[in-house]
Amino acid sequence: MTHVVITGTGLYTPEHAIDNEALVAAFNTWVDNQNLRSADAIARGERLPLAHSSSEFIEKASGIKSRYVLDASGILDPERMRPKLPQRGNDEPSIQCEMATAAAREALAMANVDPADIELVIVACSNLERAYPAVAVEVQQALGTSGYGFDMNVACSSATFALETAANAIASGSVKRALVVNPEICSAHLNFTDRDSHFIFGDACTALVLENSACAVAVQQYEILGTRLATKFSNAIRNNAGFLNRITDSDPLAVDKLFVQEGRRVFKEVCPMVAQLISEHLASLELSGSDLKRMWLHQANRHMNDLIARKVLGSQPSEEQAPIILDRYANTSSAGSIIAFHLHREKLEEGDIGVICSFGAGYSAGSVVIRCQ
Repeated sequence: MTHVVITGTGLYTPEHAIDNEALVAAFNTWVDNQNLRSADAIARGERLPLAHSSSEFIEKASGIKSRYVLDASGILDPERMRPKLPQRGNDEPSIQCEMATAAAREALAMANVDPADIELVIVACSNLERAYPAVAVEVQQALGTSGYGFDMNVACSSATFALETAANAIASGSVKRALVVNPEICSAHLNFTDRDSHFIFGDACTALVLENSACAVAVQQYEILGTRLATKFSNAIRNNAGFLNRITDSDPLAVDKLFVQEGRRVFKEVCPMVAQLISEHLASLELSGSDLKRMWLHQANRHMNDLIARKVLGSQPSEEQAPIILDRYANTSSAGSIIAFHLHREKLEEGDIGVICSFGAGYSAGSVVIRCQ
């Protein structure tokens, strides 16, 4: 029987960071400018004045204190309110390729694996910077891996869905080693003029090396005991940007071409779905919440994570049991649970059980149960 192990992880973090205070200052200046421009309409009662944001509101609503982004200057410019990145030529490395290779090299070094020995590369993230050619094939060339590569998108669940795909490829014998990378440029699809969501996302890239245990030599190895995926269609989280926009004559700058969500509805519907998925997955492996030493959950909202962990564990989780990284990184979409795994697996001993879980738009959710070797 083939056993699949995770042998390396990597993390790329952008240079720029924006704390809540700086983000709020830019947002409130933008609000004041908009209210001034609409002063007559506001005075006539034709429209309501826009409201300020605050650091206290953001932290209470989400647990987020700061976020890393590829560009801070454009986001903090009240006349722009979005990142500003230079356009690259077709013969230059793409932004996501650069992020992916940086994270991948760290993961490969940890696994003690040569890039040429990787036979499958999956780039999995919420948004890809182009339709084709696949970013994964570009990463394959940049790193010098063998075999093949492809892109996939399951929004915030992309990493766990890719983990299952890679693990199945290894278990079937089609490849011995695989690389999963999650280059998330979330700041590019965030509406920084929306009070309810302007603080949610940050940018980052994670990488994972998976191997057939028979050829793994890494000091740290985590056996994948099982994976389980679930989807249920919902419009509560949506982004309508797409290649059909130009032929439907829709406004490419319209609000619906960015991240849009019904926050309360998402909280109410996703939390029980995810808790049930993890609990049933554990039961299928003859395990229970009490067997878990770690829960590396998707980092979307502190309240969601606490509720899901409580339901699965049957008690209030400690910071060690369900580590939080969104206070520093914010929501990094599919990269979030992998950042938590990358940064918070210390003190695990041989035989300890943990679960990597992501959830998001779709709705989609993925559970990966692992055991420390």
